[in-house]
Amino acid sequence: MINDKFLKPYNPEETEDKIYKTWLDSGFFNPDTCVEKGFTKENAENFSIVLPPPNVTGTLHTGHASMLAIEDIIVRFERMRGKKTLWIPGTDHAAIATQSKVEKILEKEGVKKNDLGREEFLNRVKAFAQDSHDTIVSQCKKMGSSLDWSREAFTLDETRHKAVFLAFKKMYENGLIYRKHRIVNWDPKGQTTISDDEVVREDRKSKMYTFKYSNDFPFPIATTRPETKLGDTAVAVHPEDPRYKEFVGKEYSFNFAGEDVKVKIVADEAVDPEFGVGALGVTPAHSQTDWEIAERHGLPIKQIINEYGKLTVGMEGVKDTKVEAARAKVVEWLREQNLLIEEKDIEQSVGTAERTGAVIEPLPKMQWWIDVSKPIKDGKSLKEIMIEVVKDKQIEILPERFEKTYFHWIENLRDWNISRQIWYGHRIPAWYKDGEIKISMSSPGEGWTQDEDTLDTWFSSGLWTFSTLLDPEKYTEDLKSWLKNSKDGVFHPTNLLETGYDIIFFWVARMILMTTYLVDEIPFKTVYLHGLVRDKQGRKMSKSLGNIIDPLDLIKVYGADALRMALIVGVGPGADNNLGEDKVKAYGKFANKIWNATRFVIENTAGFDDSQQPKILPAHKNFIDEWKNLTKEITKEMEEYKLYLVGEKLYHFFWHRFADVIIEECKKDLGAQEAGGGRSTIVGIEKSNSAKYTLNFLLKEQLRALHPFMPFITEEVWGLIHDGNPEKLLIIEAWPE
Repeated sequence: MINDKFLKPYNPEETEDKIYKTWLDSGFFNPDTCVEKGFTKENAENFSIVLPPPNVTGTLHTGHASMLAIEDIIVRFERMRGKKTLWIPGTDHAAIATQSKVEKILEKEGVKKNDLGREEFLNRVKAFAQDSHDTIVSQCKKMGSSLDWSREAFTLDETRHKAVFLAFKKMYENGLIYRKHRIVNWDPKGQTTISDDEVVREDRKSKMYTFKYSNDFPFPIATTRPETKLGDTAVAVHPEDPRYKEFVGKEYSFNFAGEDVKVKIVADEAVDPEFGVGALGVTPAHSQTDWEIAERHGLPIKQIINEYGKLTVGMEGVKDTKVEAARAKVVEWLREQNLLIEEKDIEQSVGTAERTGAVIEPLPKMQWWIDVSKPIKDGKSLKEIMIEVVKDKQIEILPERFEKTYFHWIENLRDWNISRQIWYGHRIPAWYKDGEIKISMSSPGEGWTQDEDTLDTWFSSGLWTFSTLLDPEKYTEDLKSWLKNSKDGVFHPTNLLETGYDIIFFWVARMILMTTYLVDEIPFKTVYLHGLVRDKQGRKMSKSLGNIIDPLDLIKVYGADALRMALIVGVGPGADNNLGEDKVKAYGKFANKIWNATRFVIENTAGFDDSQQPKILPAHKNFIDEWKNLTKEITKEMEEYKLYLVGEKLYHFFWHRFADVIIEECKKDLGAQEAGGGRSTIVGIEKSNSAKYTLNFLLKEQLRALHPFMPFITEEVWGLIHDGNPEKLLIIEAWPE
């Protein structure tokens, strides 16, 4: 008798939370449980993957939903193949972003963080982060993510904190981490340094000014920032530029906008003779390029802009004035002195802070750095090791075109500034006393003062693949021996890293950098990069456009299965996805198609025992063979991470072959048994049994294959087929072979 549930349409809202609880209660998200309960063999092959930890700054968006769908499909596929499959969940404290969010909340309350003090402010941040974490976990579950929650990690929890300390200590003792006064990207609004990768370049209208420093200076220079010329210590020209050869080595002194300036003419190949007038005023304290020129030529460093973006020198209207206003005043002064030669409108790439939107001000500061060019292992630097492991195919990047992007970034990588002037995060474990520095997790004794700065978030998330596998009960100074099951290499290196192509530099490269050095092995074998989820018009989703799609809204209406399919089908690795509600709605209809087809099969095969294969008619055998051939195709494509092809093929086979053709053909044979006895009755029974077996076989096979893509609907109908038998969960059924 058919279950009463089939008497009404499939309702994902009534089903999905219940199904997810069933999975949680089963324990099968944990590979250890799969072994204990006999689903997975003790000596089975391992498959591991870490969840790219979402920032605890709010809620998940459709990009996160895409990531969760892709990873869960892969994880469920590998689990169904009998592998010890581990998917590790976790969240990232996202120091700058999270602190910024809390500061904005306090701002609305009329409170500043300094009013609260460090400890109380951090308590507010922790409470905010916990609320955000709880929301994120709930959303992951809504997507059907089969994460092993017993192994959940946080980049700022105690185990990760110990790992960060040991990583810092090892790199410091080996000379890879050092403290030095160097140029940084300073965010005057956020009041912290940020990494090169967190600088967002924006094309803005600007002006190129050509002028002479003074009437006595022999030639003009050109710049977009005349206010910085008060801090010039040199003028650089190309060594082969005939216009300036006679001046190289000479020095000139003059007063510029109220400040005494002394410059030396130097020849440097970094100068583009075609840019402007081919003469570059060198301001080492306020330009990365100029800093490097100054290092090569031993030039003095003169800082003239402070942390609040104000000039500290110059005449009235320049000194104690923000750079934009100071620029206008300097230009006015140039006009008055008849020194301005040309003022030209141009497009300029301006660096801004990702989190605050402020224009970046390059400043010299005492900071902590990682040396990426120092020879360490077999004479190779971190940069060289990072290139080698990808070039030698120890790590494969999908799609392959992103390898060029990766190599280009590594080749141009500068030393990594890892200190941040914020309170939230891993505080730098350096202590100072009487000019001495000690690296320690706690105070070395009386009179020692800890560094006020915290570590760049990417330092801790760079340890993610192995730090999530550390055993809290087995703390050791050796990071590799602290890994769980490190004796037989279980779970690390992880098999796959799946993440967005937009953080290949932020995170992917840094994990390769940190892991190859700290535990002497690659962090993952394959990198699968997904694209951005855009609106149906191809625009990036943003609040200003009002086109943000909340995945929870779509799940509420159409179900998680429909959203997962809409995020996967037709979207290959590295490709952006133009997502509209119509696409999700279409896969909601597909879920109903599965429901209705299952009801038909159950109704028409009730009481039939398919444990013994009957004689199969040629027409039915063709249907089964067609499916088996498709199974070979999709298994290979799943192994190659071509999920977009597999999802589409399964959709078309179920709807256009199984529902439209096979069921209709089998209908004719289901009622073929004829009255009257004799041979005709036997033939009729054979036809009917052949049709019933074929329908049962193909339905169950397709449910297995569809399960990674649409886990909720498939688990629900699988349970109804097996009369709710708790021992018959689809999550641990075998992948069709």
